[in-house]
Amino acid sequence: MSDLYPLLMQPLFDPRPWGTLDLSPIYSQRFAEKIGDSCLTGDHCKIQNGPLAGQSLADVSSQYQRELVGDAPADGTRFPLLAKFLFPHEKLSVQVHPDDDDARAIGQPWGKTECWYVAHATPSAEIGLGLKRGTTRAQFEKAVHENRAEELLNWIKVAEGDLIYVAGGTVHTLGPGSVIVETQQQSDTTFRLYDYGRPRELHLQDGLRVIKEQAASGKVKPQAFSKAGRNGNRVLPLVESPYFAVERFALHGGHEFNLAANGKSSAQILVAIAGSAILQAAGHEPVKFDKGDAVVVPASIQQFTVVPDAEVQFLRSYVPAKPGPPPETSLD
Repeated sequence: MSDLYPLLMQPLFDPRPWGTLDLSPIYSQRFAEKIGDSCLTGDHCKIQNGPLAGQSLADVSSQYQRELVGDAPADGTRFPLLAKFLFPHEKLSVQVHPDDDDARAIGQPWGKTECWYVAHATPSAEIGLGLKRGTTRAQFEKAVHENRAEELLNWIKVAEGDLIYVAGGTVHTLGPGSVIVETQQQSDTTFRLYDYGRPRELHLQDGLRVIKEQAASGKVKPQAFSKAGRNGNRVLPLVESPYFAVERFALHGGHEFNLAANGKSSAQILVAIAGSAILQAAGHEPVKFDKGDAVVVPASIQQFTVVPDAEVQFLRSYVPAKPGPPPETSLD
């Protein structure tokens, strides 16, 4: 029997020039420098609880391999998904990530497809997603040199509850006014294309090479909440892609998870966006998690229960047992 247990992760706060000192409505503390994101399951993120406290997720993944990450991920030695909160107070740089094929061409194991769940948004919140129809790489490069690249992006209004799918190869950026929960392939490969004159390095040649003029990116068609057992508990499927599945749970009472019949196994990531709860798994110490926290449930734990203090809302993400096609999206 594995000695793994549910892992409460320590948020890793990352300073960014586009960030903010105030991370509400997720975190109550204020910071002395602008924070752009709170990384929850990155390679360098550390465990807070139990015998593995202080160890990085990368080290634990390398040690326990399939017992932690499961059979569904392609690589059994590295944690497959990165979850984080983003707090844009100014526009992020315009970026692009390679898809799997382009990443392997430069010696990386995989690309970076991601999704954004809008946990909070002001009426003016928007994102830039993809190039305007008919825009070529050459036209976009010319616009970068003329300091007007943002004019060639699709700018989309976003609201709380939206789920945005960002396929590898999609030019993208975030505007101010939202709090985002990002779920992505575990990759650091980012090419910065345009940064509004900020003195940071650009990667224009590499980025232009991997841009896809047509990609399966956009707002994911919304689903309806369904009941999840008793107590008025509800679950909302948000997205299922070849790389990850994400669901939103709203619990008023205990909810049991039994993953034994799912086929290939995967680690589960629970990210609290409101309220607090206790995660219980037989033979292990209970784990309390609050808004802004993430718990990683190892793939070796197939049954567990989440009991809210009063009410809790969280996102659950994992690697699907049978990867399907990209989701249905729109740019409305």
